Amino acid sequence: MTGQPTPEAGAVRPRLPGQPGRPDVFTFGETMVALRGSGPLKLGGTLQVSVAGAESNVAIGLARLGHDVRWAGAVGADEAGQLVLRTLRAEGVDVSGASTDPAAPTGLLWSEPRLPDVTRVHYYRAGSAGSRLTAELIRDAFSAAPPRVLHLTGITPSLSPTARKAARQILPLARECGSLVCLDVNFRARLWTAAEAAAVLRAWVPFVDVLIASDDELPLCLPEGEGERPPLAAQAGLLLDLGVGEVVVKLGAEGATAFTRGGRLHRPAPSVRAVDAVGAGDAFVAGYLSALLDGEEPAGRLARGVTTGAFAVASAGDWEGAPTRAELGMLDAPPGTVVR
Repeated sequence: MTGQPTPEAGAVRPRLPGQPGRPDVFTFGETMVALRGSGPLKLGGTLQVSVAGAESNVAIGLARLGHDVRWAGAVGADEAGQLVLRTLRAEGVDVSGASTDPAAPTGLLWSEPRLPDVTRVHYYRAGSAGSRLTAELIRDAFSAAPPRVLHLTGITPSLSPTARKAARQILPLARECGSLVCLDVNFRARLWTAAEAAAVLRAWVPFVDVLIASDDELPLCLPEGEGERPPLAAQAGLLLDLGVGEVVVKLGAEGATAFTRGGRLHRPAPSVRAVDAVGAGDAFVAGYLSALLDGEEPAGRLARGVTTGAFAVASAGDWEGAPTRAELGMLDAPPGTVVR
């Protein structure tokens, strides 16, 4: 990390109003072709073909809510890569910052339901085009239209040293451009160890305005030497002291809690019939950022986040169930309602 600028702890970040020529959100990472099985892979069965990636899931969720979103990444010069780009374009996401890598394939994930509430995911992304992201590609895509919000996840730096460098170098650039930085920890144990993740994420924390994590991911961002894990509120307090503007903890079916310097606020999740929990966290992030961009206070951000998360849980797929703005109120309708 030598030579990288470090922001002053506790510095106040600007909250930018909408500006012509500035997209609402810029995000980047790997989006893969997703094959969803109807049962255990070893028994065969049918497959549904789609695309998936944490960052593009958030991008689609925000685009459906009416926001101007740009996604950058790399796909292979193959049919799978064309499916990724075509899908994102169809959902209203700007992919002008994406590139095609003729020397590497588009990544792949394969999911199989094993129990009603347990799904296994298998990744085939080593050496993929998305893992070969370069700092130059991301810097150029960001600089072409600096956004109001830069959204990062902890998945991208786990893919490769080049992807890690790309993510790290964009943070000071976002600060220079006045972009608010949102980080969703999104730890993936199959991609890197907790120790590796902590070493990277701790260095990012001083640049982060909005930190989003599940309760078991939050310790990855805490300073070294904390010893036994402190209570959740104490963990959030440590991060706020380091300059994070707000810490948002995703609690699954229990909803979410936001910690700011003004205090703690909790919002329970709406009760819905669960169909597929995959993608619920990304949907929550999309809703939370949407409300933040609209100027809502933490209560409104949490309310929209748990609402968009509930839509995801009630639908199959990583992003397919993401609501439009006009649909946000549908969860308040009584059972059996027919919208005509």
